[in-house]
Amino acid sequence: MTDVTTTSDAAGDGTFDVAKVRADFPILERESHGRPIVFLDSAASSQKPRAVIEAMDRYYETINANVHRGVYEIAEAATNAMEAARVRVGRFIGAPKPATEVIFTKNATESLNLVARSWGAANLGPGDAVVLTQLEHHANIVPWFQLQAEKGFEIRWIPLTPDARLDLTDIDRLLDGAKLLALTAMSNVTGTLTPVRELTERAHAAGALVSLDACQYVPHLATDVAALGVDFASFSAHKMLGPTGLGVLWGREELLDAMPPFLGGGGMILNVTLDGFTPADLPAKFEAGTPPIAETIGLHAAIDYLDALGMAAVREHEVSVTAYAMRTLTERFGEQLTIHGPSEPAARGGVLSMALEGVHPHDLSQVLDQHAVCVRPGHHCAKPLMAVLGVGATARASFYVYNDTDDVDALADALGEAASFFTF
Repeated sequence: MTDVTTTSDAAGDGTFDVAKVRADFPILERESHGRPIVFLDSAASSQKPRAVIEAMDRYYETINANVHRGVYEIAEAATNAMEAARVRVGRFIGAPKPATEVIFTKNATESLNLVARSWGAANLGPGDAVVLTQLEHHANIVPWFQLQAEKGFEIRWIPLTPDARLDLTDIDRLLDGAKLLALTAMSNVTGTLTPVRELTERAHAAGALVSLDACQYVPHLATDVAALGVDFASFSAHKMLGPTGLGVLWGREELLDAMPPFLGGGGMILNVTLDGFTPADLPAKFEAGTPPIAETIGLHAAIDYLDALGMAAVREHEVSVTAYAMRTLTERFGEQLTIHGPSEPAARGGVLSMALEGVHPHDLSQVLDQHAVCVRPGHHCAKPLMAVLGVGATARASFYVYNDTDDVDALADALGEAASFFTF
């Protein structure tokens, strides 16, 4: 079910042919406003290669059936395909026990809510503290506010330096007495890469667990959750060439075993009587109802595709394109254009949140759209970070495996057109 044929295998020298990669993505063949599309919004949702689309089509065409119950041939084939995808995902992120520690959810937001509502509700109360960072996406903020209103624990914040890195000056005080550190591995706004391993060690030394928002990290860098030392990690299929409607939660087996179920219903029980229920073993305990079967198969194909490129090559390519973009845009626009976040490409992901002097980000993005350049305006579900940056919104361009310097040049030309238009 997950055989993948691509035209874009790594060249063997840590690089890959971007032109061949682009040929694997049908949507990049289309035009917008009479121009070839320049897709620079992968931080929101990546495009899908044919290998992923075809893997999901094959499921629907050949073994479409529900999983874990049917004993007929195609039902067993569907179950086997889904469980093979689970193990594949786990191995991709270095999970010690992939068959039991990988939980499929409907998105990373649900994964983060699961940690809050299951582990958090069972372990937090008055006198406890959760530590967050000012870089966080709303999905790693709002669930803790919701739970705080019920449980009465304290929320503390790790502040930022002027270049949007974490300011760890007061980290020992912030972690003192905390039960959990919840942080992003890479900001979806500034691209900031956080020192996850260092913070994990310091959190554990203080007696706190660590929940990692890895949505912007897993698609772009080789990931080993055991090496990072975190206790939970959440990410989405749709940001890593896979389908929408599928998230992943990885957690240490002993923690997941001790946590109560998040949702109730079919599939997550061992037994139900008139007096109560007994939950199923992992991972079924956290997967109530019919799961996103086709989507797990699509994610399996996406991981095969990324592995064929090589995650080291993916990261090297992204740093190269980001460096070219920052250099090109800075030379062309100078102080007229602000790019938020670290100035060193190696210290960030391929995410450029920009402000063009005198132009609202939504207006800027609309002008760019007329040149077929797709960027995202807004607060990017990170309003606390926007307040720290002193802006209401930014226009965000983000790069992935199918982008190259030609896309950066198209972005620069479109920004030039916008600057001319709004200063006319």
